[in-house]
Amino acid sequence: MRPETSTAVLRYSAFTPEGSGGDGGNPAGIVLDAAGLDPDRMLALAAEVGYSETAFVTARDDAGRRFRVRYFSPLVEVPFCGHATVATAVALAERNGPGEFVFDTPAGEIPVSTAADPDGTLRATLTSVPTRSRPATPDEAAEALAALRWAETDLDPELPPHVAFGGAEHLVLAVASRARLADLSYDFDGLADLMRQHGWTTLQLVWRAADDLFHARDPFPVGGVVEDPATGAAAAAFGGYLRTLGLVREPMTLTVRQGEDMGRPSELLVDIDPTDPRVRVTGRARPIR
Repeated sequence: MRPETSTAVLRYSAFTPEGSGGDGGNPAGIVLDAAGLDPDRMLALAAEVGYSETAFVTARDDAGRRFRVRYFSPLVEVPFCGHATVATAVALAERNGPGEFVFDTPAGEIPVSTAADPDGTLRATLTSVPTRSRPATPDEAAEALAALRWAETDLDPELPPHVAFGGAEHLVLAVASRARLADLSYDFDGLADLMRQHGWTTLQLVWRAADDLFHARDPFPVGGVVEDPATGAAAAAFGGYLRTLGLVREPMTLTVRQGEDMGRPSELLVDIDPTDPRVRVTGRARPIR
């Protein structure tokens, strides 16, 4: 099949939960043939699309199922984006058939496996680059809490603040109650300045409902977006965070529910192995009609 022209933007929703209808998941733009686009044009297109990220396939080997991909938010390029990776893999699987792909991204090599669910919906599993996590400094945590208009007492003392990496860096803050997570009204400019200062792509705000179930919200002001409905890169980093804390003693799959408080319910499945620093993140995706 002839690839789409260089400025054709596909629109897909990624990490859509089963039975969510048309309002779930995180929208992503996809340009499958961006070889002729320079970075300024890619950024302009991402701003025009207006989603938290648009993926651009800048080189492709369809026979070898290997693709070079870059990711742009409306304001900046980011090294890796999980939901746009899942969306792009599903778009390619629709055209090239399900199976294995490899994406060469600014963060590194990302293998992606695609398959169809019984209802025909395609899903993709990305394997992150090696994750890492370190405790946030007291100043980092205090500054972030001030921008969020939260207090230290809002946090879960069993899940300390960390800066976690899974292709991009995210500040992880775990709250003690679902009500605290639901009440998010932050200083957009102040948090954006702080995140630029420290190189954080999003804040991964989580509440633990069970050992294998977390609710999450991800402010993304550095990308010009108030909140991301589903954040695969942050989910990968979060898996590495739990592994670093010693909370993963055997291979496990946890569910991250995100987007519920903004009317776009999303579901991310996160596979963590205590012997492997890489994390696998799975989600469904479908075209936006």
